[in-house]
Amino acid sequence: MDRTLYREEHETYRRTVRAFVEREVVPHQRRWAEAGAVDRDAWRKAGASGLLCPWLEAELGGGGGDFLCSAVVIEELGRAYESGFAMSLHSDVVVPYLHEFGDAAQRARWLPGCASGDLVTAIAMTEPGTGSDLAGIRTTARRDGTDYVLDGSKTFISNGILCDLCIVAAKTDLDPANAHSAVSLFVVEAGTPGFVKGRKLEKIGLFAQDTSELHFEGCRVPEENRLGAEGAGFYMLMKKLAQERLVVALGAQAAAEQVLADTIAYVKERQAFGKPLASFQNTKFVLAECATKVEVGRAFLDTLTRAHAGGQNLPKECSMAKLWQTDMLGEVVDACLQLFGGYGYMLEYPISRAYVDARVQRIFAGTNEIMKVIIAKQLGL
Repeated sequence: MDRTLYREEHETYRRTVRAFVEREVVPHQRRWAEAGAVDRDAWRKAGASGLLCPWLEAELGGGGGDFLCSAVVIEELGRAYESGFAMSLHSDVVVPYLHEFGDAAQRARWLPGCASGDLVTAIAMTEPGTGSDLAGIRTTARRDGTDYVLDGSKTFISNGILCDLCIVAAKTDLDPANAHSAVSLFVVEAGTPGFVKGRKLEKIGLFAQDTSELHFEGCRVPEENRLGAEGAGFYMLMKKLAQERLVVALGAQAAAEQVLADTIAYVKERQAFGKPLASFQNTKFVLAECATKVEVGRAFLDTLTRAHAGGQNLPKECSMAKLWQTDMLGEVVDACLQLFGGYGYMLEYPISRAYVDARVQRIFAGTNEIMKVIIAKQLGL
């Protein structure tokens, strides 16, 4: 079906994004994967080309666009099988906290650098013993005069090594009865004494995305680096997690579409038993099922994205999208890889990278089991 989500200006922007990806991303993908990180210079180039925080107001250094511009970036990175360059994490997950909950001084101090790529961001919620249980975090922030002193550890932090700014969730109230009003958010800047970037974690996918442990050892953070009111962290996280889950769904949908397109092209060319793979009934049935899932997913996701971009708060639907789109991606990429046979297991074929990159989508931004809990609560169950 024809898509009606985007306007002409978005398609013009898409051409800019696609050209950047082909010029500045694709030639470096293998090297980034081997290094386990994207070049810092690539972030600055992305900023100069308007790919970072494209929704941000021009007076703060952004492009003055909207969330649909971010969706374009996510789709074009998916088209190139690029999972390591965490632009969407930076632009559409972390920076929105600074934009909405930061005061005027904080916005002026940090947002222009976020848009230019001079400041790379991360968010540190997950801890070794908590996973999706945000109320159970143990990192503490103790008041000491006009400062806070942070102690604790975080893990699975994307952009953890590269980050210049990290939003850290920590407890400012240790009373277990106040679990949901005990969490505050702090912006910790790289180089702050006591902020220790730990080991880079090795993963089965997302090879070019640096993921690390972070440690806070008597890390002194000034009061002006607290984001929002003390004790409001849980509220802020809950408000912004819906968009994070939509971002994951957008990436999963784009990846499924590209995998399907490349598999269709492959089976038309690959010969087996003297004829193209595409001529076998099993191939046709498998790809017909995959195409149906992709089309259904696209229709729902475009409707949701339009509503979200229009300002509607849809935590249930965003959780549904994260659940359904990531499950669908896993099903599609697994079925398509099978049609590649042994070649599908070779890293020189993008489908192999898509396969290992797909698995974590069902885990981060809240596991899919947590998505079911959220949806059930929204249903009054």
